[in-house]
Amino acid sequence: MKIQEITSFLELVAPLSLQEGYDNAGLIIGNNSWQCTGIITTLDATEEVVLEAIEKNCNLIVAHHPIVFGGLQKITGKNYVEKTVITAIKNDIAIYAIHTNLDNVIQGVNGSIANKLQLLNLKILQPKNEILKKLFTFVPVAQAEKLRSAIFEAGGGHISNYSECSFNMVGLSTFKPGEGSMPFLGKLGDRHTEAEVKMEIIFPAWQEQNILKAMMDAHPYEEVAYDIITLNNVNQQVGSGLVGELLEPVSEKAFLELLKERFNLSVIRHTPLLDKMIKKVALCGGAGSFLINAAIATGVDFYITGDVKYHEFFDANSKLVLADIGHFESEQFTIDLLFDILRQKFPTFAVLKTGVKTNPVHYFL
Repeated sequence: MKIQEITSFLELVAPLSLQEGYDNAGLIIGNNSWQCTGIITTLDATEEVVLEAIEKNCNLIVAHHPIVFGGLQKITGKNYVEKTVITAIKNDIAIYAIHTNLDNVIQGVNGSIANKLQLLNLKILQPKNEILKKLFTFVPVAQAEKLRSAIFEAGGGHISNYSECSFNMVGLSTFKPGEGSMPFLGKLGDRHTEAEVKMEIIFPAWQEQNILKAMMDAHPYEEVAYDIITLNNVNQQVGSGLVGELLEPVSEKAFLELLKERFNLSVIRHTPLLDKMIKKVALCGGAGSFLINAAIATGVDFYITGDVKYHEFFDANSKLVLADIGHFESEQFTIDLLFDILRQKFPTFAVLKTGVKTNPVHYFL
């Protein structure tokens, strides 16, 4: 199996177009045309993980964090990034990063955290906008159902928990086939009037090429009339952070104990307790202080994230309890998530979880 098959699948799970503008997700080192000998999933692609991949005969590392964020002007081995890149290139080890695009899908990194806490009624904390598009096209009434079904199958027509959504209106279209045309309906040189369905279907922006191909293949006309517009609507299935609910309310201290147990924590930094029961919880794996105000606006009792700076703790403003459980600690289950995703798709292929603990932060207790 070529690496291309694996990366293409991962980009169906978390399309690259969902990554943030500062990110560098995708294939960072290596070539998609290489035959894959095995996969190692990890949070960080360090030199130690590359050496582990060599030892275990795996030439593809699937990491959450990109080893290269910006351009490298020199590669001399002066730091951990350059050392990792040199070792990977010398040994033909491919490194693929699936970062903020995996953060931004509901069953991605944050979904793993929510599952550990058994949260219910999950919703995106800060949904993204301008990643939905709408297709308008026109088709003879008799062929409308075939075209609709093809577009639905290609990924169109999903709105939240509903599928196969479309709006259809019948009207009259006119056209005159000219010289060199091969009209499905009408005659050369004569204006033709046809009862057509005007079809409107929403689709995710990253599915545009699939949608267009499906439409062209299923449409009877040689010249297909269509429009595509970008919508400002938010996509409730894509965005930053998650909000969910506990099955039963618990005390603040009981919830902190639950966090310690589920995430194997030795310490939790948090704001003052408010003597409230905890029912509604927001979370964001990694560095999520940018979502504190969104969590407050959503009316949650508790917000879990990592990498919170001193002054950012004040932003909780006694509206919720803010807990910093650590960057690595919040995202540690991403290794299992990637392993499960890949094993389910490629059950007979060698997929391994790293045995290297890449967390650079240690605690003296």
